[in-house]
Amino acid sequence: MNEQLPLGLQLRASARFSSFVSAAHGELYRQLQQIAVGQAPGPVYCWGAPATGKTHLLQASCYCADSAGLKAAYLSLREYAKLSPGALEGWENFQLLCIDDVEAVAGQPAWEEALFHLYNRVAQRGNRLVLSARLAPAQAGIGLPDLVSRLAAALVYHLQPLNDDQSLQAMCLRAWQAGFELPEETGRYLLRRLPRDLPALMSLLEHLDSASLAAQRKLTVPFVKSVLKLK
Repeated sequence: MNEQLPLGLQLRASARFSSFVSAAHGELYRQLQQIAVGQAPGPVYCWGAPATGKTHLLQASCYCADSAGLKAAYLSLREYAKLSPGALEGWENFQLLCIDDVEAVAGQPAWEEALFHLYNRVAQRGNRLVLSARLAPAQAGIGLPDLVSRLAAALVYHLQPLNDDQSLQAMCLRAWQAGFELPEETGRYLLRRLPRDLPALMSLLEHLDSASLAAQRKLTVPFVKSVLKLK
């Protein structure tokens, strides 16, 4: 891919639009697809609690842009906060820039100013920008009024957590794309017995798939109980 991935950051191979349950966020899903291929200008600011799909959507946008032959970049400010604000220089040259974890630099004047100027440089070059954070612009703890104003002027979308049916759909879709079957009964059992952390559940599916292949067993509820040592 064309994207610049410093600090060892990698896009998750599973972070594609095709693996995102879009029913709850159809408008945002379609908007990002258009932005990724240069058919809509942006910018977009999406916010929501952890595990609502923000990172997935930003990384899927990068994959989509790259498939269309465009230069795309993904960066997490949670990682970049370890560096100096000067690390944000140059990113405006990407045709699509996706900035995750905006709240990580909130309350840090030098970082807020650097992000404000990056936002402006992206706009001046006619490139597209997608940002995400846990809170809406006005509640994110950002002290620079001009930056709050810029973020609030974007297309702002609030991502809600998936309900049980949507979470099950996402898990079954991930299993299908990985080449194995997750029975509905087993999926619902996992949702009842484990924390509703979708990324963690997705990682758990990989572990269960490996265990089922090694044991030559299907992912039945009894087998999952034995692997996870649940009663």
